[in-house]
Amino acid sequence: MYIRLKPAHFIAITLIVCLMPVLAVSGGIKERMRSRIPALKVLKAEGIIGENNRGYLEFRAPETQKQLVMAENADRKTVYQAIAKKQGATLELVEQLRARQIAEKALPGVWIQLPDGTWKKK
Repeated sequence: MYIRLKPAHFIAITLIVCLMPVLAVSGGIKERMRSRIPALKVLKAEGIIGENNRGYLEFRAPETQKQLVMAENADRKTVYQAIAKKQGATLELVEQLRARQIAEKALPGVWIQLPDGTWKKK
C-alpha cells in the first residue's frame, strides 16, 4: 500500500530522506550508525537480518545480534521522526519512503520486505 502525494510533497520528502545523513548529525546518531555498518553488512550477507518495508532492520534468522539491530532501529526511528516533524509529514510516510530507498540501494542477496509484507532476496 502506498500513499499518494502531490508532486511537490513527494519531492520535498524525497529530498529530506536523501539528506537524512546530514540531519542525523545531532546527538552522535550519524557516528553511531556509521560505526555499525560493517557488522550490519555481515549480518545482511549471512541472511540473519533484512530490511523491512518500514525502513528498519528485521531478523530473518536467530537473533544473534539483537542489541546491534535494536540500537540501529532506534537511531533510524529518531532520524525518521525528525524528518517527519520538519516536513509536516507522518512518520509512516517517511518510513515507507526510506524503506523504498534502502531497498533500491541494497546489495544483491539482502533480504527485503515488500510493501505487501512478503520477503524476497534482492
